[in-house]
Amino acid sequence: MTFTDDVSLAPEIAGLVNRVYAEAEAGIWVDGAARTTEAEVEGLIGAGQIAVTRSDSRVVGAVRIQRLDDGVGEFGMLVAAPEERGTGVGRNLVSFAEGWARAQGLPRMQLELLVPRTWAHPSKEFLKGWYTRIGYRVVRTGDFGADYPELVPHLACPCDFLVFHKDL
Repeated sequence: MTFTDDVSLAPEIAGLVNRVYAEAEAGIWVDGAARTTEAEVEGLIGAGQIAVTRSDSRVVGAVRIQRLDDGVGEFGMLVAAPEERGTGVGRNLVSFAEGWARAQGLPRMQLELLVPRTWAHPSKEFLKGWYTRIGYRVVRTGDFGADYPELVPHLACPCDFLVFHKDL
């Protein structure tokens, strides 16, 4: 896996992200809401923030990696193709992101997990457990509506987000 600078991959990456998140966040967003767009992914590729893993010529996993203003690394938009689940694609992408942050001299890695406020979403509960098992800890709960007000109309239910940190 590696960072990509190939903007021609934007449609494939956006399609993978939207396909995975449609299942993983079912019931959280209103019908038809997409996690990302080709244009957004193009911009992230142009900014050097998208890493991918491939099987043959096809993208089977992707992650956005960035440096936050407070000197912390962050990854998000982590996806593995459904047919690749259980093969280590996600874990390898997280390890890649953490390795990048260490190489940048960043002391911590952060991720945010969107969660419904009033019910337990099976995919989110699974991810919360998975992130905890690989060393991440919840450091705070954020109010999604306060931090991302432009996205609230697209939610099907009230949500918060859990902020996880891992010391590197």
